[in-house]
Order: sequence, then C-alpha cells, then structure tokens
Amino acid sequence: MGEILALVEARLRTALGEPDARAAVTFLGTDRIEVLRFVDGDVVRYATLGMSAQPMADPTAVLADPVKGPRAELVLSVRAGLADTDKVLRPLAVLAASPQVEGVIVAPGASLEVGEPLWPGAPFSSVLVAEPGGLVEDLELDEPMDPVRFLPLLPMTHNEAAWKRVRGAQELQERWLSRGTDLRDPLRGSVSLD
Repeated sequence: MGEILALVEARLRTALGEPDARAAVTFLGTDRIEVLRFVDGDVVRYATLGMSAQPMADPTAVLADPVKGPRAELVLSVRAGLADTDKVLRPLAVLAASPQVEGVIVAPGASLEVGEPLWPGAPFSSVLVAEPGGLVEDLELDEPMDPVRFLPLLPMTHNEAAWKRVRGAQELQERWLSRGTDLRDPLRGSVSLD
C-alpha cells in the first residue's frame, strides 16, 4: 500500500509540481486520506492521496478482491483568492473515503454529494466526476493491479446536479461548454438550464 501511494505522489508531483500544503484526515474504520494542495499561478489544485491504496470493490460482490479493481485519486481545480477554498480539504477526504465507507465505485459520469457546501459560501455541495487523463496521466501498476486514474472533479450547483440526474453527465458538460462556463470559478452561479 505504501509503495503505491509513493508512486501516486510522485506522479502528482511530476504533473503538478511540489505541493505547498498537505492535510490528513482519518475516518473511523478507513485508511488515512491526505489532500495535497498545488498552486499554479491563479489556479489552486487539490489532489487526494490514499484513495488508491485499495482497489474499489463492486458493492454487490461477496468478497472484495484485495488486488484487482479500479483505483483512483480525485483532483479539484479552482481559481485562487476568490473564496476560502482550503476548507474543501475535509469534503474531499470524505469523497475519497466513500469507496471504503459506502462501497461505491467512483467513475467518470458519477455525481458525488457531500451534503454541505464544499467550502464556506460555496454554491456547490456536489461534484461531477470527469474523464481522467488530461491533467495527470494514469499511473500503470504491476499486473494484475489496475492503473490509478486521476479523476477531475467539477463542482455542480444544486440545479445542475438535479438537471444532470435527469439529462445525464454528457449533456451537462455540453451545456457548460456551449455557455463558456468557467468551472474553476469558486463563486460561479448555475449555468442556464432552459
């Protein structure tokens, strides 16, 4: 487990630079989850470290495979200095612990809900899991282990999350794109959904 996390952290450092801060959260009955903060000009990126230590297990499986199964870490990018986004550390750790706690598999297209604003004053309490591979490349592990995927998180307003449940992730992402939505704006309002 420690060896995998060392490789994951090395991949994050290669892609995002040196972290300028890190925090650790441990929930009862789970492995420790760290959140690393990377500053890149006017963008702050938060990446989890620890979610990939164990493969995510199919919640319907009788026994979880300790080696095979999808592995992932989460990455959130926001504009710096507009909101107190450092308070997102605990909600991010909660999301990263959800495979261990709730037995869910986090995959692109999924919605993840934290039940409270991601940071003080945030209009978002949920995120859309986007496709990996753009910012941080997948980390290949020795067979038979699955690669670690670095999944971008896109904050969703309450209305966007409701619209996504009805219309799907693809349509919401197309709406954001066609309207020129700045998904890194920590204070943005909901995209027009009419």
